[in-house]
Amino acid sequence: MLGAGGHAKVLLSLLQQQGITVAAVCAPQRPASARFDSIPFLTSDDDVLRFKPQDVMLVNGIGALPGQTVRRRLFEHFSALGYSFFSVIASSAVVDSGAQIGQGVQVLPGAIINTDAILHANVLINSGAIIEHDCVLHPHTVVSPGAVLCGGVTCGDNSYIGAGATVIQSQIIGANALVGAGSTVVCNLLDNQKIYSARPFIKAE
Repeated sequence: MLGAGGHAKVLLSLLQQQGITVAAVCAPQRPASARFDSIPFLTSDDDVLRFKPQDVMLVNGIGALPGQTVRRRLFEHFSALGYSFFSVIASSAVVDSGAQIGQGVQVLPGAIINTDAILHANVLINSGAIIEHDCVLHPHTVVSPGAVLCGGVTCGDNSYIGAGATVIQSQIIGANALVGAGSTVVCNLLDNQKIYSARPFIKAE
């Protein structure tokens, strides 16, 4: 597993519940959580190379925040070296048999993926999010907890949908676009465009 923060801890718990063995955790600093205590610890990305690509699958335990690229960069780096990424699907998630799930996709507890949705590589669907029928999420898209994508929504590469946001049917979210928490999107967003909820909020500078 790459990473040992909060997101990695959630994934580790899901994998252990499903009886999947985690061979090692790789992070710059030893994780504080006791959940990692029984797992061998690696301190450098180069240490991962001691495992042959044909012998292991990687889990991308790096969380995602707007503007951060570490999750994507690690996926692309190790993919270029021949490694494959394991898709983590929570047992409590509902994934329709007609949905297409790409390499390294993560679907966390309580999420719903409906029929004919397409989730490309390294997409993250967080807890309780809903991806309706015929949505297409391009690589590295992140959908935060409780967000809703209505039918036929398309999200471009590396787009970010904030917690509790709603995108109405058939809208297109451009590559690298940001939909802030609690927003309702009723029109297409251009590449790199950012929108925030009109509700009052405090934004740290």
